[in-house]
Amino acid sequence: MTIAPAEVIAERHARVRDDVGPGVTVVVATKYVAAGEMSALVDAGVEVVGENRAQDLEEKHALYGNAFRWHFIGHLQSNKVKVVNALCELVHSLGSDSAARRLTVPALLEVNLSGEASKSGVAPDEIAEFVARYPLIRGLMTMPPLAADPESSRQTFRRLRELAAEHGLPELSMGTSQDYRVAAEEGATLVRVGATIFASERG
Repeated sequence: MTIAPAEVIAERHARVRDDVGPGVTVVVATKYVAAGEMSALVDAGVEVVGENRAQDLEEKHALYGNAFRWHFIGHLQSNKVKVVNALCELVHSLGSDSAARRLTVPALLEVNLSGEASKSGVAPDEIAEFVARYPLIRGLMTMPPLAADPESSRQTFRRLRELAAEHGLPELSMGTSQDYRVAAEEGATLVRVGATIFASERG
């Protein structure tokens, strides 16, 4: 993917931050940004990036290091935890005991609220057990079913907020480019946005 110029990225990033307000961290999802193009995000003043793959995380961190705060937002395999521990300040996608046992950085527990077999995450009734066992869990994350209308995600986000409150967890990672405004209205403390910020053309 060819990404937009730094000044365009800066403008879009500022707009998203204004949309969600000062209490929400905007995590720029860089799955489709080549390592060599990450410099545009530096120039645009992006502070927090989210990577989906451990291999890409290593490559990009080797080039840009402390230019960003690094989050891991993809499916976390237990054999990749060592990389994440070394490079990230937060994991958004904890979903297994095997990964949790190896983590040494704070994490958000991914919750599958839709019940879709294709989605990662734990069931709502498993949250208490994970939270009791792993004190590094700071909050919850979820991915609602894909929908054209952002309002379709509201009930999912509201349910995640209720579950987080029930378990005394302060952080909520929910909302992507399609529905981050609704997520912020429903209590997100982190939103994960990508193409809406850096794509060379608006989709």
